[in-house]
Amino acid sequence: MSAQHPRAAGPDRLELGEGIRWTGDGVVLVDILEGRLLSADDDPRLPLREILRLPVPLGAVAPVADHPGTWIAAAGTGVCLLPPDGTPRWLATPEDRPGPAMRMNDGIADPSGRFWAGSMAYDGSQGAGTLYRVDHDGTVTPVVEGLTVPNGPAFTEDGRTMYLADSAQGIVRRYPIDPDTGHVGSPEDFFTVDEGSPDGMTVDAQGALWCAVWGTGTVRRHLPDGSLDRVVRIPAGQPAGICLEGTLLHITTATVGLEAPGPYDGAVFTLPVDVPGTPTPAFRLAPSAPIAGESQ
Repeated sequence: MSAQHPRAAGPDRLELGEGIRWTGDGVVLVDILEGRLLSADDDPRLPLREILRLPVPLGAVAPVADHPGTWIAAAGTGVCLLPPDGTPRWLATPEDRPGPAMRMNDGIADPSGRFWAGSMAYDGSQGAGTLYRVDHDGTVTPVVEGLTVPNGPAFTEDGRTMYLADSAQGIVRRYPIDPDTGHVGSPEDFFTVDEGSPDGMTVDAQGALWCAVWGTGTVRRHLPDGSLDRVVRIPAGQPAGICLEGTLLHITTATVGLEAPGPYDGAVFTLPVDVPGTPTPAFRLAPSAPIAGESQ
């Protein structure tokens, strides 16, 4: 079943638009390779507003609870806090190591207030990527290794299930999660794609998974049993990130790698859907964490 046609919002055309999130106060997104954190205006005809710009790639952010204007970010070769002045305060840089040149990619906070973020090699080296978990004390721990291009993750509302795409392998896997400890259980294959690559994802209020499929100009909704429920088609070939702002589905796209981008490649699209989403959770930094006093 195809949904109604989405509408391109605003004049912006992003190189690699991803990490779009509804925080409850507004919608933010990133242009990864440009290191830009952007916010969307309530009037979709207006340009995106730049919140900050880093000198390194910026994969995704989540707000930090009780620290207004502060973000936790998957950026560069690790994870940092970004206070309102935009100066990174690094929790760890685990990908600053020998081997292929690495960068952080997608990431999100889970309902328990932990932050999860994946890494990948610039050259797409197979198995070089890792999914990291950031706990409330700021500790950064590798939890899933051997990935190539991790995207997501996305969590169910109870925090007990995590979906994670390995885009280069064309697969989305489902992992059991212990909300109390953040322990990651053994995965099962959820769905695979024969064309394109699964990219950004989000879970709606019915537990269905929405997934952008890079290279196909589609966003797909899969029910909890893995079956395909609907397909949204957009006039841009590289959908990369998605979020639900209530019953509005927002889709980011990219121009990177295109020799002759079309008029809507790199645009942000919006369309109404019938099942809502909820705001992205905030990262909850323990007051006793050593970094907490520095993030004011």
